[in-house]
Amino acid sequence: MKNILISAKLAALFAAIIIICFLLLPACAKVQQKPIIEAGAEKLQQNGSGITEDKEITDGQKDLQKSQDKDNGIPSGDKDGSFTPEGKEQVFFDLDALSQLEEKFLLEDAFSGISFERPVDLQNANDGSKRLFVVEQQGRIYSINTDSPSQKELFLDITNRVSSGGEKGLLGLAFSPEFKDNGIFYVNYTNKNSTVISSFKTSPAGAVADAGSEDIILTIAQPFSNHNGGQIAFGPGDGYLYIATGDGGGAGDPGGNSQNLKNLLGKILRIDVDIQESGLKYAIPPDNAFKSNSQGYREEIYAYGLRNPWRFSFDPFSGLLWAADVGQAKIEEINIIENGKNYGWNIMEGSYCYNPPSGCDPEGLEFPVYEYEHPIGKSITGGYVYYGNIEVLRGLYIYADFVSGYIWGLTYQGDGNVNNFTLAKTGLNVSSFGIDEKNELYIAAFDGKIYRLSF
Repeated sequence: MKNILISAKLAALFAAIIIICFLLLPACAKVQQKPIIEAGAEKLQQNGSGITEDKEITDGQKDLQKSQDKDNGIPSGDKDGSFTPEGKEQVFFDLDALSQLEEKFLLEDAFSGISFERPVDLQNANDGSKRLFVVEQQGRIYSINTDSPSQKELFLDITNRVSSGGEKGLLGLAFSPEFKDNGIFYVNYTNKNSTVISSFKTSPAGAVADAGSEDIILTIAQPFSNHNGGQIAFGPGDGYLYIATGDGGGAGDPGGNSQNLKNLLGKILRIDVDIQESGLKYAIPPDNAFKSNSQGYREEIYAYGLRNPWRFSFDPFSGLLWAADVGQAKIEEINIIENGKNYGWNIMEGSYCYNPPSGCDPEGLEFPVYEYEHPIGKSITGGYVYYGNIEVLRGLYIYADFVSGYIWGLTYQGDGNVNNFTLAKTGLNVSSFGIDEKNELYIAAFDGKIYRLSF
């Protein structure tokens, strides 16, 4: 009798388990499902973070790996090598094709017979003119028609007010989102002791700029001649002007500027240049992280803890802000920039402790989505998420290294999974990237030429 009762209880328990499993079947299936990895990409995925290969994993790196698991609000990714940027159809990364095309991309001279002197920035005005604007470090901006590039046209010459050489010069250009109607554009340049952000207007005909129309918006004192940042750009969704500033220079950020919220060095700034308030030539956007703070922090700050973010760009579809931060002596890094976040310098250089050299506290710091070590490269040049005519590259973040001349493509999914592909080994000092009105990508190098990718 006792055995019968035990058997009955076991049968009831078994039946209950069957019912529970039936109810939870979708969840059980999801747990058992394994991620799909495209052929030829497994090695790249394993080494994709660039932080674990051929060196000991530090405690700080373990904290990094834990911190990267948290939700960061970026578009969600799929395990099949795809993601869906907001407002755009799903982008699929063909990882197998990319792995087979590594180092097989070429650079073609985009404007044969036309050269520039130390080109540092490439922009379009989105005004339907088909012009690409090339910024020369000495203080000149030229335009060239991308459909019929027969010659370059001088657009602006401010060499008489720019201090150029080394990391100084005319470093950035951004056109007002309303440029077609108002003729206003903005530049970032250095004079003897400061970074200057100013606006200019074009002549009534709109073909060239009026050098006498300068209106200085913001000046930032620079303690050293290096680490000046340089990029400026308008956010695609908010219309605010974003400004990259370096840490002020000197090895290791001796002034502690990047972590100091009471100055503007080592930051990404965000300002509204369409409004003036509080005696400024601009206004503070209402959702800036430090707006109306009581600690004396600069309200212009959008993000901080950066060393020298030479180039940043927005993905026009997802809205993600990509910034490449030039490293000190060990790491070059790529970050996704978000409002109010601290990107670690000079506490950390990438995923490594810097000050102190070991045992640093990574709590509250944002880590790179990707990094690479010296001597693979020694000065990262940030680029753009690609939406041009080469289908296999669409959705990749294309970037380079100024010293090694390597050009890479990085796939990035919302779950943090990355794959890095070497597109070309150029031997060039790649200084900048730009896109034209058709989203075609251009590459500037210090041999004076502007290039396009081909294969």
